[in-house]
Amino acid sequence: MESGPVRGGKPVTEQPAPENPEGDEPIKQRKNGLYPAVSDELADNMKSGWADTELRDLQPIPQAAETARRRAELSARFPGERLVVPAGNLRTRSNDTEYAFRASTEYVYLTGDQTEDGVLVLEPAGAEGHEATVYLLPRSNRENGEFWLDGQGELWVGRRHSLGEAEQLLGVPARDVRELADALREATGPVRVVRGHDAGIESALTDKVTAERDEELRVFISEQRLVKDAFEIGELQKAVDSTVRGFEDVVKVLDKAEATSERYIEGTFFLRARVEGNDIGYGSICAAGPHATTLHWVRNDGPVRSGELLLLDAGVETHTLYTADVTRTLPVNGTYTELQRKIYDAVYEAQEAGIAAVRPGAKYRDFHDAAQRVLAERLVEWGLVEGPVERVLELGLQRRWTLHGTGHMLGLDVHDCAVARTETYVDGVLEPGMVLTVEPGLYFQADDLTVPEEYRGIGVRIEDDILVTEDGNRNLSAGLPRASADVEAWMAALKG
Repeated sequence: MESGPVRGGKPVTEQPAPENPEGDEPIKQRKNGLYPAVSDELADNMKSGWADTELRDLQPIPQAAETARRRAELSARFPGERLVVPAGNLRTRSNDTEYAFRASTEYVYLTGDQTEDGVLVLEPAGAEGHEATVYLLPRSNRENGEFWLDGQGELWVGRRHSLGEAEQLLGVPARDVRELADALREATGPVRVVRGHDAGIESALTDKVTAERDEELRVFISEQRLVKDAFEIGELQKAVDSTVRGFEDVVKVLDKAEATSERYIEGTFFLRARVEGNDIGYGSICAAGPHATTLHWVRNDGPVRSGELLLLDAGVETHTLYTADVTRTLPVNGTYTELQRKIYDAVYEAQEAGIAAVRPGAKYRDFHDAAQRVLAERLVEWGLVEGPVERVLELGLQRRWTLHGTGHMLGLDVHDCAVARTETYVDGVLEPGMVLTVEPGLYFQADDLTVPEEYRGIGVRIEDDILVTEDGNRNLSAGLPRASADVEAWMAALKG
């Protein structure tokens, strides 16, 4: 990786030239590297001889009509107020390297854009509602050398869209984001900002906003996302379909994982995401053997052994940032032992009950309660907890082995709509267009002396992505088998 100038500073030609202790040639020093000074002749040479690459007659992004509708809904909720929604900035990973950028969910939902430093501003326009403007970094300047001397110039990190190109793609007027902070400082009237993404923008609004009012904006956008539109459902289905192919890839290489570690599984699934132009929506959980009892096992550095189970919880994220979230618990050698099958079948039965409870008009909590009841019944039946079942459920005694809730909303975030109010989410009612996971599990820790020794170290979770429809539900991840016998047949066919 080549060393280059840092972002946001002046061009090198404007920096003082300290003495070069290594020789006679003067150098320019920036905090992430040393390199020769720029001669006037080279600076002039770099200003000319470049083709016009402006793109014209671009088609709007596929979700442009939906983002316009979403902005209109937001506008109607906060009439007469300036609304500011930042994408966020690059974050330093170490020294002069940054983490891969991921735009804020709120910004992506309302614009479809994913570029760093972007800011959506909805400006009050009287009876017209709001006028939307997206503030972006324009293409890097060729006159002052920014495009090749700045660490985020396009010869270092690639070409950005021009403001004109962005307007065509997003269907929103675009302006230079470097003008925005000063404009916000001078603006009058009520304003709200989505916090936590852009400290510079928040600083410009310090004396104009309150945490309580800003939180109302963030909550509303979260609740907007509870019901998915047709574009979002299509993207989630694409994510799930790619995830299914990733699980198939993993099954085909389990013998290689046995010879290496869980890392082989992690890399195999990640490869599927990348070769299809996507990413992963969260750190893959590739938990073999007793690691399956750790809910968020993402170290993925343990052994993979024949005769044990692999709990694979993974999801492809599409290039539009919608993610799948699917889990299967697979016998590494292709066949469940008698005890593994008993535990797996109990979780499968619980998931069946949970999925059956997903329908429009049902309470959100119903699918969790239905799945937990089945698991409590099996734990009582196996003598692991004293009944009756109603007592177990009332006291929550099954939670020693079930641990977590049975699902969550899914969308641009793997745990979507997370700041929605309790009364609209977990205490709310299911509606057509909602997408949620149903994922019961049983986890018997390796050091749990309250269960027979043969149970210890076994963890099972089954998770599918469920769309609430007008007349019930649709399992978006039905392409992966769930019943134990079907899983074994599927694995045998893939292994040839």
